[in-house]
Amino acid sequence: MIQLTRLNNSPLIVNSDLVKFVEQSPDTVITLVNGEKILVREKADEVLNRIVEYRRSVLRGMAPITTHVPALISVAEREPINTDQQAER
Repeated sequence: MIQLTRLNNSPLIVNSDLVKFVEQSPDTVITLVNGEKILVREKADEVLNRIVEYRRSVLRGMAPITTHVPALISVAEREPINTDQQAER
């Protein structure tokens, strides 16, 4: 979520995942995926920067994907399955 400012100076928090596109003409118009349009004081490049920074912060908080996913272990590292276990599958 990113914080922006409406034209009347009231703060607004937008779910950046819902942003379809941003236009600058002369006011900044944000169009959401549901078709709703929002006018904000920030310039289009500032809106883009806030979206990118928000997504970076989310990704920084994530653990590396390979540390907890057993399916990503190489074939050589896996324990061999004996024939009894294979028959049960």
